[in-house]
Amino acid sequence: MKIVTQFLPMVAIAALTTLSCQKEAKEGNKTSQTVREDTTQVTAEQMQKDAASFDPESVPVSEKDLGQFPFFTLPKGLKPLNKPVEKKYDKLFFPLGGVMTPVEGKVWRSFIAAEKGTEDWSLAYFEKSYHEAILAAGGVKVFEGQISQQEFDRYNKMATYLGDEGAMGYPEERITVYLIRRSAGDDVYIQLTGNDTGGKLNILQKEPFKQTISIISSTQIQKDLEQKGKAVLHINFDTDKATLTKEGIEAVGEIVKVLQQNKDLKIAVNGYTDNSGSREHNLDLSRQRATAVKNRIGQAGIDTGRLTVDGFGQDNPIADNSSEEGRAQNRRVELIRR
Repeated sequence: MKIVTQFLPMVAIAALTTLSCQKEAKEGNKTSQTVREDTTQVTAEQMQKDAASFDPESVPVSEKDLGQFPFFTLPKGLKPLNKPVEKKYDKLFFPLGGVMTPVEGKVWRSFIAAEKGTEDWSLAYFEKSYHEAILAAGGVKVFEGQISQQEFDRYNKMATYLGDEGAMGYPEERITVYLIRRSAGDDVYIQLTGNDTGGKLNILQKEPFKQTISIISSTQIQKDLEQKGKAVLHINFDTDKATLTKEGIEAVGEIVKVLQQNKDLKIAVNGYTDNSGSREHNLDLSRQRATAVKNRIGQAGIDTGRLTVDGFGQDNPIADNSSEEGRAQNRRVELIRR
């Protein structure tokens, strides 16, 4: 069986020409993953069962040199249909264990087409090329199938990129997911899908989020309130909660200093979130967070009669919610001089 090898310049190509269907089956059996080989829609019950049994750490670690992100070029004769989406940090959902699970890190996604048009497109060629290349790089197939309508309804509002370039995760799509596990924890997730006219490809390299927002000082807060009538703070809370972190408490301490130095100052404390989750949930969360700030200020001895609180949820974003950087900017507390 002869394999086209031009598409993999950064991974050992020699191994590709000797892979066979028997070897693929043998490779797949080396892990304890629940790997869905069928192409039927996965039921909600099966998803729950698969999710409980799926363990990424049971995938063997690959020490092979993958080169530079996104690691794989396109197979010969294929091209991105439009300009691929490339982000230094974002979130994608993968059907791990059949449940659409968010993974964060460096992202590349695109629609894929044949260079000469749909008449030269081959889904089998697209899928086989990546299957053999990923296995040669030490990857493992961890899912193949469709998600249920129920699962789509559960997660789709959290996947704000749906409908954009290369986005996948719809009930009618047969999705194949691979995982290349790395010893440093920067695992590589690859998912693809296609039909008789073209395909879609997503590649994500996992990495932790690096906070780039610093705590604003009391001096800057007072200056903003005097000159703009408003100060925007990014106060840290526990994820999806109204509990202040250590850094969040420090930020509120800067507000307290301003109020202590300006005895007649009255402010409105307004909370905002990003657009992850439902509008109703975000509205309630933003109000709870604004109230948590007020209560913390009160604990420092400030008369809370000088404060009002409100929450606006995901309304009035100040940055693009399609990226993690933008969502971080939108998760904020605004102080308005009254």
